[in-house]
Amino acid sequence: QVQLVESGGGLVQAGESLRLSCAASGRTFSSYSMGWFRRAPGKERDFVAAISWNAGSTDYANSVKGRFTISRDNAKNTVFLQMSSLKLEDTAVYYCAAGPYSSLLKGQSEYWGQGTQVTVSS
Repeated sequence: QVQLVESGGGLVQAGESLRLSCAASGRTFSSYSMGWFRRAPGKERDFVAAISWNAGSTDYANSVKGRFTISRDNAKNTVFLQMSSLKLEDTAVYYCAAGPYSSLLKGQSEYWGQGTQVTVSS
């Protein structure tokens, strides 16, 4: 069993930056690929970014390429999502996920965090 807890969400203005964190516990963190997903109001949960267990591979949704960066610190059992140039359409609940890399790219995951709210205002 793996537990994931997100933090760092909040209210920001368009164009500003925010960094989300996800702390993992329960099993060896470094053995999992990690990802970020988000659910905007009235929409299904969408893939945002993924990173392999050794950080050798990363993938991003087209909507966030060039603006968001996923990273991980296995020594601290933590994965991050650095969000820059935030837009109104980035407003959503952001979820941390752990599972096989190929599954994350397909929008699937074995473990999920509780989510953290990010609201972008003008």
